[in-house]
Amino acid sequence: MKISKIIAAGILGTSIFFTNTSFAAQPSQAESESILKELARIGGAVQPIGETNDTYAKYFTGQSYISNLSKDKNLPVFNVTFAHGAHTFWHIHHKSCQILVAAAGRGYYQIWGEEPQELLPGQTATIPAGVKHWHGAAPNSSFQHIALMQQVKGVTTEWLEPVDDSLFQNLK
Repeated sequence: MKISKIIAAGILGTSIFFTNTSFAAQPSQAESESILKELARIGGAVQPIGETNDTYAKYFTGQSYISNLSKDKNLPVFNVTFAHGAHTFWHIHHKSCQILVAAAGRGYYQIWGEEPQELLPGQTATIPAGVKHWHGAAPNSSFQHIALMQQVKGVTTEWLEPVDDSLFQNLK
């Protein structure tokens, strides 16, 4: 589903799990160029990489970056860039679903108890509220997605254990 369709459907009265967060420094020029070249080569609508995700780095494997795509505080939209093979730990978003819109590269998401699902540019995934899941780049790829969550009172993210490395490395 394209962002314009999400907005038209009224889904974007939203916030994501990075609300009220400041991020760290910009990636180096060489780092940015390397990731952007890889993403452009493998396809998709490459978004700005943004700043290093130091605030949540302890809940991610590898390097990730955050870019705020909206200047409207009531309508935050963030692009998350996962460098080669980076992904989140298992986590749960309480009181809100999460929508992932694949923008560039190749990634995966997995809902607890289900098989991992590949995410390619233009594909979306809706993670129901209160469901344990992870998401990020494929083992041999970089990946960008746009992450959205509804703005409701009491929304929290519970960070859990890392994804089993052998499971992750066996993904294609």
